[in-house]
Amino acid sequence: MSSPADAAPAGAVRQGSLREINLALLLGRIAAAPRPPSRAELATDTGLTRATVSAVVDDLIGGGLVTEVDPTPRTGAGRPARGLLLASRGPAGLGLEINVDYLAVCVLDLAGEVRHRTVHRADLRPASPAETVALAAELAQRARADAAAQGLTLAGAALAVPGLVAADGVVRLAPNLGWREVDVPVLLAAHPPLTDSVPGLPALVVDNEANLAALGELHAGEPGATDFLYVSGEVGIGAGIVLDGTLYRGARGFSGEIGHLPVHPEGHPCRCGGRGCLETYAGQEAILAAAGLAGTDVAGDAARLARLAAGGDPATLAALGGAGTALGVAVAGVVNLLDLDTVVLGGTYAPLARWLSPAVTAEISRRVLTAAWHPVTVRPTVLGADAAAIGAAGSVVRRVIARPAAWLAGAADPGTRQGLSSAAAGGLYSAPDRRG
Repeated sequence: MSSPADAAPAGAVRQGSLREINLALLLGRIAAAPRPPSRAELATDTGLTRATVSAVVDDLIGGGLVTEVDPTPRTGAGRPARGLLLASRGPAGLGLEINVDYLAVCVLDLAGEVRHRTVHRADLRPASPAETVALAAELAQRARADAAAQGLTLAGAALAVPGLVAADGVVRLAPNLGWREVDVPVLLAAHPPLTDSVPGLPALVVDNEANLAALGELHAGEPGATDFLYVSGEVGIGAGIVLDGTLYRGARGFSGEIGHLPVHPEGHPCRCGGRGCLETYAGQEAILAAAGLAGTDVAGDAARLARLAAGGDPATLAALGGAGTALGVAVAGVVNLLDLDTVVLGGTYAPLARWLSPAVTAEISRRVLTAAWHPVTVRPTVLGADAAAIGAAGSVVRRVIARPAAWLAGAADPGTRQGLSSAAAGGLYSAPDRRG
């Protein structure tokens, strides 16, 4: 069978392809603009004719991707042009996170605003993978109903899991959950559709939680931050590595398992089977135990630790100092290897950064060879404890912005949409975008 390219002369661009390119170009410029650009400004910026820009913008408005706003009043001759904004009603992304002691769900609209957020706190280790996925699906259905009530349509979902996730969505290993070879897309297929799938856009992506949180930080964090280590501190500890503005996944997609770097080779036994792993000294449960709070209710652990630390509780301050030292030892090794200039503390580390950062910074200063000339910044994530769920939802939104033609095709023919099903049945599962 010949491909469309075989039927076209060399170097030619099909009309449909040109339209797709222009749609993505203009929507991307609108999304990145510091203020709402006018059609004339887009024409000047892109080199497209005003007629082409006007036609493409009309398509974007008609498909619910862009809206026009009144111009800012000005003095002088001529009528000011209307600006263009990403629509607050229309496609949205669904982000879900399964972690050891909570589930999180959020909905992000096209402009990146959180429109729904739910956190369900519970120790999920006694639950089976099927039970946990069923609870996540129930929370997702509530989020979908809330989104619909706000005029939003979920264009896809991304699920963050604290473990090794293969390209087909199978969780190879999540030691702190006790999961091994769990086919998450198949488990989700047993539940009502989470989203309206759109031809050309995946209904579901499953990825490591630290990777999705790092992507969220990359796109929503401090401008110009293109090289950093994102460390997600929960019961386990994961990391997302961003190099030159791209998430580094490794040869098989399993990079970032910083929680299993040994900081004391003959130290505490770890659930992974090793000894002296970082998470046995700086994970959430290790910090609680060192602070004399082992076995307490899992809800609000970080907030409770922060309150005790702020009040000067000696045991809590010592526990956070010890965790920061262990974390600094591991992080210094990564910084020496990759020459990163920023370390971002996420998960439960974000609200505890005030007390963790001094010890982390001290170890980096002592152990990183270049620290005397190029100090490393240690800071909390701008997204707070919801970074993984927000990053997951944001990955869906970015796919819509990158491929608006797929959304517009579905919007023009809603009958082509179908619900989330298994990869075998519906072909709707997609591997994470390795480009980040």
